[in-house]
Amino acid sequence: MKRELKISAIKNGTVIDHITPGKAFEVARILGLEDFSAPISIAVNVSSGKSGTKDIIKVENRELSKDEVNRISLVAPNATVNIVKGYEVAKKKKVEIPSEIVDILPCSNANCITHFEPVKTKFQLEGTSPMRIRCYYCERVLTEEDIKREIAKED
Repeated sequence: MKRELKISAIKNGTVIDHITPGKAFEVARILGLEDFSAPISIAVNVSSGKSGTKDIIKVENRELSKDEVNRISLVAPNATVNIVKGYEVAKKKKVEIPSEIVDILPCSNANCITHFEPVKTKFQLEGTSPMRIRCYYCERVLTEEDIKREIAKED
């Protein structure tokens, strides 16, 4: 007899599904979930019919803002965000990396004007595989590793 341990359903909140394996804790950090008081479930390396394995995060009683979804897209570009109401998926959306990333993360160039003037950071998406974004002001290119490092600094 095959037995599986499953994560329990949530009544209301958000399920972030299809997170790149091993990225769930990074996504949780981006969302500041370590300080969130409602129940949170994190599953890592869960079996997936589409991709082999995936990570999943369930957050009760919280809907993500557009800015939070955009931040997630930078580290987990294949994730889906499901809004759950009354145990049913009310809305399902695949995250999309915006072509213009505004005020989501700082520029890694210490000499960039964004560190000296009250302007919002702005990056242009150059590529998704591998991830590359370019600062609108100083033209510094950030790779996936740079993005991960800059997001971690903000926490």
